[in-house]
Amino acid sequence: MVNTLSAGAYFIFLLCFSDLTYGQIRYSIHEELGIGAFVGNIAEDLRVSVRELTARNFQLISDNGKQYFEVNEENGILVVHNRIDREQLCMESSTCSMFLEFAVENPVEMFPVEVEILDINDNSPIFPSIRLELQVAESATPGASFPLESAHDPDVGNNTISTYKISANEHFGLKMQTTSDGSKLAELLLEKSLDREQQTTFALVLTAVDGGIPGRSGTAQIIITITDANDYVPVFDHQIYRTNVLENAPIGTLVLQLHAADLDEGANAEFKYSFSNYASQRERDLFNLNSETGEIIVKGLLDFEALDHYELDVQAVDNEPNVGHAKVLVRIVDVNDNSPEIKLKSVIKMIPEDTAPGTVVAVFAVTDRDVGENGHVRCQISINVPFKLQATLRNHYKLLTTDILDRETTAMYNITITTWDAGSPSLSTNKTIVVFVSDINDNVPRFSQSSYNVYVMENNIPGADLISVRALDPDLKENGEISFSILENEIQAVLAPSYFNINSKSGSIYALSSFDYEQVKNFQLKVQVQDAGSPPLSSTAMVRIIILDQNDNAPVIISPLIWNNSEALSIVPNSAYPGYIVCKVMANDADSGQNARLSYKLIETTDRRLFTVGLHSGEIRTTRIFTDQDTIKQRVVVSVKDNGQPSLSSTVTILFSMLSTVAENQSERIEHPSNFDDSPDLNIYLIIIFGSTSSIFLVTIIFLIAVKCKHDRNNMLFHSPTICCCCMSRKSNDIFNSGLAANQSLNYYAAGQKHPVSESYGYTVRLSPQSSKSDFLFLKACQPMVPLTDIRVSDSLR
Repeated sequence: MVNTLSAGAYFIFLLCFSDLTYGQIRYSIHEELGIGAFVGNIAEDLRVSVRELTARNFQLISDNGKQYFEVNEENGILVVHNRIDREQLCMESSTCSMFLEFAVENPVEMFPVEVEILDINDNSPIFPSIRLELQVAESATPGASFPLESAHDPDVGNNTISTYKISANEHFGLKMQTTSDGSKLAELLLEKSLDREQQTTFALVLTAVDGGIPGRSGTAQIIITITDANDYVPVFDHQIYRTNVLENAPIGTLVLQLHAADLDEGANAEFKYSFSNYASQRERDLFNLNSETGEIIVKGLLDFEALDHYELDVQAVDNEPNVGHAKVLVRIVDVNDNSPEIKLKSVIKMIPEDTAPGTVVAVFAVTDRDVGENGHVRCQISINVPFKLQATLRNHYKLLTTDILDRETTAMYNITITTWDAGSPSLSTNKTIVVFVSDINDNVPRFSQSSYNVYVMENNIPGADLISVRALDPDLKENGEISFSILENEIQAVLAPSYFNINSKSGSIYALSSFDYEQVKNFQLKVQVQDAGSPPLSSTAMVRIIILDQNDNAPVIISPLIWNNSEALSIVPNSAYPGYIVCKVMANDADSGQNARLSYKLIETTDRRLFTVGLHSGEIRTTRIFTDQDTIKQRVVVSVKDNGQPSLSSTVTILFSMLSTVAENQSERIEHPSNFDDSPDLNIYLIIIFGSTSSIFLVTIIFLIAVKCKHDRNNMLFHSPTICCCCMSRKSNDIFNSGLAANQSLNYYAAGQKHPVSESYGYTVRLSPQSSKSDFLFLKACQPMVPLTDIRVSDSLR
């Protein structure tokens, strides 16, 4: 297949564009060659193989509307594609050439090709009329000449008219003249005097012969009528008139006024102006000659670009008729009446934004039909665009990029090419080239924030949106299509996607489960956004999910220990003074902040005047001294409430048992002594009383322990084997009598001392620090089934 493009069509350039080649290939052929006739071997002249021409997608561009040539892709030879008529292409110009451009790709190169069209003798001379009539006075003397209408031959050079011939006769011959442009003119020459009475008319044959090989000719018949004598002929005051007229001069514009004179008198002196037979029909269409005044005016549209001068043959004819001849040379002056033309040869309408500077985007030519300064053109493009013009061969330009393009900044360029000539006034032409910038994946998607903080209330509903992250990628299509994902970082040894999921399109993050603030306080997620370009680009952002506490945990009583899953037991001495700490309620709340801020309140008691509880400490204190009227067993209910909204609370019931002993009564008496100091035996009495009281108190403790153990065994049989038994075995007496083993201990604490909750087994026993009191008080129960080996005695009692 032969690759050709008409003027104005474009071909696709590669982005790597080589410079245009300035060497020119020139061929010469004759017109009227047959289709397929050899013109030249393009492949050989370019020194490339035929295979390379095909691989490089060779193309032929012509300035003419009709494609006259093509390249045979099998052998790389330039051949004739359509019939070429030189006269049609170049009219009567002495030279005729067609300019082509031969283009190849990979890399792109352009080679100017000039094909000169040589004339052949394919046209015969033709006279405007096949019958020419002349009137010659019989008084004409030998040597007089009479202009004859010229024949026309569109061929040029030797193929145009070279001579004229006339048929044989004894009175007339031919005289040849050559004009300034080389044209041949014939004049009828009178060689022998005429006698009208012998012969009134002559019929001659005029032949125009060209110089071609073989020669061609055309004929016309000349009818000559002999008239009576008129002694003088009209004579012009100039044999040659010269004048200038602007092209595009309005119709009716005066070109020149002729003037002739006839020395005859009367009617023989009267004459009229007219164009001679030499004047062509084209000249008669452009100019008008007033027969009376001799004024030559513009009749048609003059165009310098069509023909820049005219030779008008004029005559003055009197009544005989005698004819006087003159020549008028009219030079057409060029005016700047043609705007420059911009002819696009090729255009790349879309280029990638990473196109290298210096890439050719378009190739175009600028022409102006005017000449001189009027035809001298200059060219420029719009400012503030990353493009420039570079001049090449024969008013050709190429449009190149000057910088890296950025589609995100400018996606389309309207490049206006302006060309103007140097005429006065100057004429200009504009043409706009639209170049689109195609996208590449050169932008990393960016999050709107580098990190996000999300606050989520615990016990959230799984599946509800927590946050929507936002990202932007200014690229287009797949390069700008973003998707979100959670990177597989670990959260408490579990992959993040096990806790959370993200909508890949919208960026909405939602939880897969409900959170518990008491188990985990926050999460750190690394979220990635990635585009669909090739290769894909991505960025990350940190999402910190902070779990907010909800008041979902009620306070838990951790002290005192609950007895029988319902009540706590405690022993209070009757000797407790006001403000004495009989028990401390301790609670814990798994919540935090205000949700874990606890307050204590006494909500129920046997005697409200006997106990009070600290609002924030939980310490239960006595408010007064016990009296004999007070109930031995007191029941106190304490409420522990947090500060959450809504508030949650727990209650604990504590049973207090009042302990009254002889030692206590004695000590009361000692605390209020009379004047026994006067008795000399007072110390003896006191020693006896103290010893008796101690013995009774010890027997009482042993009795109470035995009763309690029996009671606990019964409970353990009928209720639960896990109920704590805080009693001593029958070997208790051995403990007190023989002392504890080295690995056995019993812990004692001072009165009112805060003791921690632990898993160790032991008794909490108070030894009253008061003056004469030796009270053993059981303030706290031990764990169930206490082994004696775990009972610890503090060093202070050893």
